[in-house]
Amino acid sequence: MGRLDGKLIVMSAAAQGIGRAAALAFAKEGAQVIATDINEENLKELDSYPVGITTRVLDVTKKDQIEALAKELERIDVLFNVAGFVHHGTILDCEEGDWDFTMNLNVRSMYMMIKAFLPKMLAHKSGNIINMSSVASSIKGVVNRCVYSTSKAAVIGLTKSVAADFIEQGIRCNCICPGTVDTPSLRERIQARPDPEQALKDFLARQKMGRMCTAEEVAQLCVYLASDESTYVTGTEHIIDGGWSL
Repeated sequence: MGRLDGKLIVMSAAAQGIGRAAALAFAKEGAQVIATDINEENLKELDSYPVGITTRVLDVTKKDQIEALAKELERIDVLFNVAGFVHHGTILDCEEGDWDFTMNLNVRSMYMMIKAFLPKMLAHKSGNIINMSSVASSIKGVVNRCVYSTSKAAVIGLTKSVAADFIEQGIRCNCICPGTVDTPSLRERIQARPDPEQALKDFLARQKMGRMCTAEEVAQLCVYLASDESTYVTGTEHIIDGGWSL
């Protein structure tokens, strides 16, 4: 018996990093996972998993694509919104295009996903929404993360709003707030810095446990929130940052 037996989970950004680790962890626990991503090539790697994962190319900034997927499903137990982008810089480094792109992907996509799939949950008087936020948000001020932190603070607000509005209809909504997670995305951002070696040292220097979090560690928190073990948990931000925010 798996902890997620019988649950249908729809998730975004499943092609790599936390999303991929979560998709694999969900399937291992018995869930049926619809793993979506805009990166078709990387997403195909999940097709080799023996059971439990169906892949689907999806651009979560496109309303028509989201609504088309929602119409195909009769029910959904868990919606996991993972897709996001990390902009580097202060407010002075953030152009209007950077602001709009970040808010569109990090916040508006979650709004559209929830709005499309929530009615399916309400029809069954049961549903579970998990949103990916960050410690870099209303929880902690982080240098050179202006628009990213703003967007992730908005995710926390969105999470609490949905939780409060629909708690009596059987809907739960929580968010996950990681610190620094060792993912392909992080490694790409490190390599993009003028001095990648120093950038890596800077990331490691702020880790109070002496190492970065792994995607698999975050995935285990995802499993807990997706499971019936957390049925009395809603409207909360779950910090997993190795003590960075202390």
